[in-house]
Amino acid sequence: MLPFQLWYAVVLSVISSLSHIIALTLRLTVYSDEIPPYLANQLLSNAVVFLCGSVVGAFHKVLMEKTLRQTFQDTLRCLSMRMKLEIEKRQQENLLQSVLPVYISMKMKLAIIERLQDCKDKEEQQRLVKDNNFHSLYVKRHENVSILYADIVGFTQLASDCSPKELVIMLNELFGKFDQIAKENECMRIKILGDCYYCVSGLPVSLPKHAKNCVKMGLDMCEAIKLVREATGVEINMRVGVHSGNVLCGVIGLRKWQFDVWSHDVTLANHMESGGLPGRVHITEATLKHLNKAYEVEEGNGHLRDPYLKELNIRTYLVIDPRSLNIQRPPKPRVNDGLKMRASVRMTRYLESWGAVKPFAHLQNRGGFSPDTIVNGKTHFKDIPLRPTPGSKIPESLDESLEEPFTLTTPPISSYKNKSQKSKFDEELHNEMTTTIDELSSKQWSNSEESSSLALWFPKKDLEKQYRALDLPMFKHYVCCATFIFFCIFLIQMFIAKNKRTLGISFGVLVCVLLLTLAVCFIGHLQRLFPEKLSRCQWLAAVSEAVVKRPCVRLPLATITTVVIIILAVFNLCFDDLEKKEDLSCLPYSVYCCILALMACGVFLRLSFELKVLFLTVASTVYYIIIISTKNESFNKYEEFLIFQINSSWNCTDGEVACFGLVKHPQVMSCIYITLFLVTMLIISQQNESCFRQDFLLKYKNHTKQDEIETRENLNRLLLENVLPAHVAALFVGENKKNEELYCKSYDCVCVMFASVPNFKEFYTECDINKEGLECLRLLNEIIADFDELLSKPKFSGVEKIKTIGSTYMAAAGLSGCPGQENNQDTERQQAQIGIMVEFAIALYGKLEGINRHSFNSFRLRVGINHGPVIAGVIGARKPQYDIWGNTVNVASRMESTGELGKIQVTEETSIVLKNQGYSCECRGLINVKGKGELKTFFVCTDMNKQQSMGLS
Repeated sequence: MLPFQLWYAVVLSVISSLSHIIALTLRLTVYSDEIPPYLANQLLSNAVVFLCGSVVGAFHKVLMEKTLRQTFQDTLRCLSMRMKLEIEKRQQENLLQSVLPVYISMKMKLAIIERLQDCKDKEEQQRLVKDNNFHSLYVKRHENVSILYADIVGFTQLASDCSPKELVIMLNELFGKFDQIAKENECMRIKILGDCYYCVSGLPVSLPKHAKNCVKMGLDMCEAIKLVREATGVEINMRVGVHSGNVLCGVIGLRKWQFDVWSHDVTLANHMESGGLPGRVHITEATLKHLNKAYEVEEGNGHLRDPYLKELNIRTYLVIDPRSLNIQRPPKPRVNDGLKMRASVRMTRYLESWGAVKPFAHLQNRGGFSPDTIVNGKTHFKDIPLRPTPGSKIPESLDESLEEPFTLTTPPISSYKNKSQKSKFDEELHNEMTTTIDELSSKQWSNSEESSSLALWFPKKDLEKQYRALDLPMFKHYVCCATFIFFCIFLIQMFIAKNKRTLGISFGVLVCVLLLTLAVCFIGHLQRLFPEKLSRCQWLAAVSEAVVKRPCVRLPLATITTVVIIILAVFNLCFDDLEKKEDLSCLPYSVYCCILALMACGVFLRLSFELKVLFLTVASTVYYIIIISTKNESFNKYEEFLIFQINSSWNCTDGEVACFGLVKHPQVMSCIYITLFLVTMLIISQQNESCFRQDFLLKYKNHTKQDEIETRENLNRLLLENVLPAHVAALFVGENKKNEELYCKSYDCVCVMFASVPNFKEFYTECDINKEGLECLRLLNEIIADFDELLSKPKFSGVEKIKTIGSTYMAAAGLSGCPGQENNQDTERQQAQIGIMVEFAIALYGKLEGINRHSFNSFRLRVGINHGPVIAGVIGARKPQYDIWGNTVNVASRMESTGELGKIQVTEETSIVLKNQGYSCECRGLINVKGKGELKTFFVCTDMNKQQSMGLS
């Protein structure tokens, strides 16, 4: 019971046992006139008693230490896993909240969590998380906002001269700068479309200065591009359009969510950009009214440059930048002026000097998670400070605080130079472990709601049932230890018993029962030792397994073992007649056997505490009855024998012996010894039970917490992979993050598809009947969601949704390969992606036809497909976005916009590949493609096209 290590306890027990035996031997031999006749047997009996006590104590110590060490290791493993999952989960949350507004992502998570709470089965929960077959609409209407569209004029020509890395760096630096400008002007960037950037002011919280914010941002963007042009000599400019009105904002579909806005006002703002002038901010009359004469304007004449503005008879204006009225500044010296350097290189070098924040840069330091935050397991948004940036300020609006990427409190990176991330993680794990151990103090545990301090039972019946049904693989070792005690008691009985024949018969019967019990426990091991001979006895393994797993099997075996030992312990007291005085000296050893039998009740460490109390109480009561009533005469004779020995040795009278208390009554002392051991065994049993229940409760809490974290981690991963492709998202979370550099990847052969529903624009109206367009978007959400469901089919596992642009669906095939594999793919595999994309387009037609039947509409799909090299990357600091660029993407977009309803238009190169795969293509002829001139295109012939043609005719 003392807190000694095992070796210290063994050494102390050996020293104390030997000291007692040596002292007793010297006293009865050297310092005694007459050597007792049974001295050898007494000394051997003492040695057996000490040996039995030491071995049983060591057995208890070893098993308890093993249990505690296993508990510590399990707890450490669980805590380590929990912390890693917690870190990864928070990285994913930060990543998710960097892409979607917080209120949208939280609403999505709550909706899925509610569905998971209704499902108790863990496998069913995982299936629900993976399938995600719900078509919830996360769209909200906002009034009085301003929409800004901006396009970089001349960027297409510049991009054609860029390497993949240069293009991604250039876009990230430009749009990172625009994100910074948006933050300064309280604008929320919505999306990046190629080199087009659009944002809204007044979301998600209404702002009275929304028009001023957008106009100021547009002027700042034009100024930033002007500085680039002056410094690099590259002819690029900015064309900005702004309109004020109402929007519907949110996300639609099931995959690759991107925050977007819809309304007629958004369409008008888009046309304001296309009808604007380079270097100027083009605004409508609605925006001008909200400016309250904050800026001087001049006539914009947008109707002369854009037919949509002319059709709606929109009067437009051009904002005069107050900075242009000041004295002109001398132009800044150009970068490497005079050197013959490509324009893209000059641009890249100059833009890198801006030092735009890289996408997901706030996820770089996993060490930034404070132990307190992890230990408490609670993260409130208000407790998470925003990432500090040069010149940063406290957010003045909810929009700014919601849109800023979340990061946990992180010391400067330089503070980590002398400390590896592993050592930091180990330190946090140590703090977590220390806190957990402190919380497991008996006082806190006994006062917890999961335990009862009196009966040691769990108030929750399910918890108590689980505890009692635990597997007990160590049970066979308990029986082995009890068998050892049985043989020790038998040896002592052999040394002191007079009626050895009766003892032998009793031992033979009892040992057969005990060995049979032992055989039942180890019968499975026998089959493993002799597999050939016992191959037909398959039931042996089942019996051995039942002992480990079923309490209803273990309890009878433990009861039989304990009863056998208790019966053997009282043999001398019941069957030996102690007539001679010399035989009375063996009487204490009968009591010692009873005490050893009490110890046998305690070796079943994981046995029911109530059953152990019952065994100890019944055994002690039996021993009390035998000692006090049955053997009363023998103990009285033994008392007289002790007094006689003292009188003869010390020459004392009987009165003096009684006066000094040199001899206590053996009967009373025997009962006291048994009582002391009874109390000791009860205390040890109670401590063991308390320890094992704490161990179970700790593991239960760990597993419960771990399951909860894993469920939330799976939920975050689901949401995350709905924002980024899985192979890209993996680069920004976990232990092998590679977000120190910009993600950009070049692919040799990717098939790109654009599929649009052009007549949805005619269907979309804003009136009170359809809740100002909300119900129209609900139908669009169903269309996109049905399209997304096709991506979960194994056939289309290689198809990656890129984004939706209004009612246009963009997807690509051939992006899912691991880094370095795409260049080594064989031609057949690359070309097979094109056939898969055509099959996907045909499946989209089928989905849309089904929606038409159920909604009584006549939507038609228009598809354009092209294949070739593309560049993929993640750009944007405040709201990183995955996208693909290249001539292949531009041509695929033109194939869709110049195509015909109900048909799949492809380029000549793509048609050749499809013909080789067995598809028939019909030549359409030469068509004029913007930026490409005359291109020869083809329509893919499908059975659906023929059926639709027949229906139309």
